[in-house]
Amino acid sequence: MTDKKNPVLNKEHFYQRAERLYKHWESGEDGLDQITALAVVYGNSDNPYTKSSAFHSWLLGHEIIDTVLLFLKDHIYVLGSNRKADFFSSVTGAQANDKVPPVTTLLRDKTDKDAGNFEKLISYVSKAGGELGAFSKEKFDSEFVDAWNKALEENDIKKTDVTLAFTHLFSVKDEKELDYVRKSAQVTSSAWTAARAKYVDVIDQEKRVRHSQLSEDFSKYMKDSKIQGNLAKYAADTCYDPIVMSGGNYSFKWNHESSESHLHYQFGSIITSFGARLNDYCSNLTRTMLIFPSSDLEAAYEAILAAEQAVMAALKPGAKLSDVYKVGIDTLTAKNPKLAESLNKKELGFATGIEFRESRLAISPKCEEVVKAGMVFIVYIGADGIPNKSNGEKGKPAAIAISDTVLVKAEGENEVLTEKAKSRLKSNVIRFKEDAEQAGREAEKENEKNKMLGRGHRSVVLNDQTRNKTTNEEKRKERQKELGKLLNEAAKERLSGQNSGSSEKKVKKSNVSYKTQERFPADGDHNRMLLYVDKKYDSIIIPMYGIPVPVHISMVKSCSQTVENEHIYLRINFSVPGSQVGKDNNQFAFPMAKYLKELTFRASSGKDSHSDSGSQSANLTTTFRLIKEMQKRFRTEEAEEREKEGAVKQDKLILSQNKLNPKLKDLLIRPNIIQKRITGSLEAHTNGFRYTSLRGDRIDVLYNNIKHAFFQPCDNEMIILLHFHLKNPVMWGKKKYKDVQFYTEVGEITTDLGKYHHMQDRDDMQSEQQEREMRRRLNAAFNGFCEKVTRLTNEQFDFDTPFSDLGFYGVPYRSSTMLKPTSSCVVNLTEWPPFIVTLSEVELVHFERVSLQLKNFDMVFIFKDYKAKPQMVTQIPMSSIDMIKEWLHSCDIKYSEGIQSLNWANVMRTITDDLEAFFENGGWSFLDLDSDGEGEQEDSDDSDAYSPEEESAGSESESDEDESEGEETEESDDEEASLDSDESEGKEWSDLEEEAARADNRREVEANDGGRDRKRGHSSKGGPSSKRRR
Repeated sequence: MTDKKNPVLNKEHFYQRAERLYKHWESGEDGLDQITALAVVYGNSDNPYTKSSAFHSWLLGHEIIDTVLLFLKDHIYVLGSNRKADFFSSVTGAQANDKVPPVTTLLRDKTDKDAGNFEKLISYVSKAGGELGAFSKEKFDSEFVDAWNKALEENDIKKTDVTLAFTHLFSVKDEKELDYVRKSAQVTSSAWTAARAKYVDVIDQEKRVRHSQLSEDFSKYMKDSKIQGNLAKYAADTCYDPIVMSGGNYSFKWNHESSESHLHYQFGSIITSFGARLNDYCSNLTRTMLIFPSSDLEAAYEAILAAEQAVMAALKPGAKLSDVYKVGIDTLTAKNPKLAESLNKKELGFATGIEFRESRLAISPKCEEVVKAGMVFIVYIGADGIPNKSNGEKGKPAAIAISDTVLVKAEGENEVLTEKAKSRLKSNVIRFKEDAEQAGREAEKENEKNKMLGRGHRSVVLNDQTRNKTTNEEKRKERQKELGKLLNEAAKERLSGQNSGSSEKKVKKSNVSYKTQERFPADGDHNRMLLYVDKKYDSIIIPMYGIPVPVHISMVKSCSQTVENEHIYLRINFSVPGSQVGKDNNQFAFPMAKYLKELTFRASSGKDSHSDSGSQSANLTTTFRLIKEMQKRFRTEEAEEREKEGAVKQDKLILSQNKLNPKLKDLLIRPNIIQKRITGSLEAHTNGFRYTSLRGDRIDVLYNNIKHAFFQPCDNEMIILLHFHLKNPVMWGKKKYKDVQFYTEVGEITTDLGKYHHMQDRDDMQSEQQEREMRRRLNAAFNGFCEKVTRLTNEQFDFDTPFSDLGFYGVPYRSSTMLKPTSSCVVNLTEWPPFIVTLSEVELVHFERVSLQLKNFDMVFIFKDYKAKPQMVTQIPMSSIDMIKEWLHSCDIKYSEGIQSLNWANVMRTITDDLEAFFENGGWSFLDLDSDGEGEQEDSDDSDAYSPEEESAGSESESDEDESEGEETEESDDEEASLDSDESEGKEWSDLEEEAARADNRREVEANDGGRDRKRGHSSKGGPSSKRRR
């Protein structure tokens, strides 16, 4: 079996593909009408691309070796070991689909080397008609497969090769397959972007790098989270070892190995080919970097690129592949006849998918197969032996190869899946330019001599680099403008049905003492016109004018008892509208009615001999005590009800009886749901997790209530953890929780600073080695647990891992923490409470306090639910802003920035009060306008000198502004004069004396009117107003 242990068959996937299989069989195309049974046997093989392995991946989603899959018209039989038979448990038994027959599994019997099982399967084939379809040309290194083939020969079962039929079946992709191919092409394109930057760095620094080393580096780019971003979670592999060629040694074979020689970047071309394989689906890309090319080499590149584009355009439904080939040859011949002679004419591409190269669907002169919509082709055009004479490379020729992955569309233009990796000429040319910093004629002459000798100082200039690399920020701004428009349109459409300013207010339930007369107590102190407390219905019965009046405890605001002289006073204050400042009056159905605010009862202290007075005082004392107890109990119940709001009752956990359930031991839990800090174990079951502490406490978390599941390894962390962020809060104990975390401490969180440590202390070295080993084992155990859970749930449940390389520091709550992006969130899980923001719920991100003069800035997440409070992260270092912008840009999230800090509570309240007016006025573009205004201000600051008088005058009236304009004019003249005086030419003495005289006159005028000028905010350097000058 493959490296995926204990896989589980996806029932829906199986029936969908099996239905397509039987439908294709019933059509009788490609010789399928001649077979009555189909057998697929798969064993170990050195070739990763076989029809049998493609069949397993296409139908089952996994490759399962040493099994027999026998398909009959009325039944499907599977022969395999116990574990492999369990893989099909979800589809065995009664027929669940009318178009797919039932599935039965047979267990292998190694005592007779499966002779009995083979005989039974062959008997089924004979009863069906004896015509067996198989992939007869494939060979495997497996005793099981050899025994099966021998049994067929002994029983004279005729095998018919059905390779062509399944080539056509696999060639047309469904939507799920196309999604995998698109993602595979994205991984390939991102890897090329990194590879291209690597080439520029190597050539610029003149490093000596071997072709084989570059091949290994490019292979790692497929899984690098810093390069792939969200796609890194798929752990894509390479279709083949990346091919790197330069220096005149070129080959167009796909099994070519990159040589151990060093990369040649003095002239000619560098050809790079690689492709990603994501979930078994392939893509490919080939690019050629031209080094200081001649005009002939550039013309050859343009001709090959035109031929490739012509081939991709000719791949239309209904076209023959031989005709497509002819289009490519004709285009190349028309562009460059000589180049057509050195073309690799064997083929110009082929179909791809689960198998990297489908030879029966090659774009070749003899292939008469027809193109269909949904096919994916790798178009590959290469030519070698191309002269590059302008650089004097001593006869070594150059080569050019270009390849892309293209999807055939039913209508319109085909989709080039690797279009992100630019193939145009100016994006793939590297030139050397002489260093322009040297000055003087002698240096120029020396440079000319060095040029002739070929030793001129060089710097790498990629046509794209000098122009486009510096405009990454501009590209982001253009994309952000597009996102801003899309954001406003989507938000307006999403919120158009909501009423502006209308928010659902929670109506407090009405507390009624007695809903029916029968509930009113018949016996009690109220019959004797005394106060009576009814604990059953949380009410107080008060005698008023001889009538017992019930009052619910919720209407009692406070109660006090005092003793003065020989009397006891009981004072009861009631809740009335307006009595509770800052709280709404929802509990009052008629707030404008008249309410009783307080009542005071008095009784004798009971020191005299009258029994009536003694009973009255005891009644007041007892009533006071019972009211206090009832208030405390009622408020506690209300608090518990408020805590339960929003919480859901989970489904019942279905326990799995399998002893091999994924399980982790010695885990602690956060928050402190269990009172004592004790460890426990986490076990995965059929529909959820169960955490059991050593004391026996149980906490269940169901899969269908988990919104995000995170696994954070212990790399550079003191704990390793699994974190579950829930869709709906769950009540555990008397509190509701939306986050639960299971973790293990890795090292000592505290260190004894008083202990003497020596660098060569053996005990310390041994403890460090033990800690590293423990970290490795914990990472492996947790990672294995996550993989097992993913397989147990048919990949419907997956763990997300934070990208440490993209982390940045910030303060989401009170302390500074490391925030790490994941494929769907930005999180901090180490500190408690955790910080989790779901990116799909974010409308836009705004940066506050962005200024070169500040070391930190703030980031605000505004959610698509405008009623939700924006989430703020403060004190982020300015050094992280570019990385954060690039990350948000890669996630297609709109962001903006400004200098000021906004009051987001007021901003969101203003927006929600009138949504229509908000979007009519431009929506969220007001944040961009703020940033544009800042940019204009910065430009003006750069062009004009800073003057305090300008700021003070700007805040005065219009007349003061007119006066300040004159001051600015004269002041700027003075500043220009001072600047000119510093220059080499200088000014005349007469001009300097006039300037000094003007300055003395200004000081005298300001001395006379200094008080008024100071009140109006003018500086002594400003000079007289324009009116005085006139």
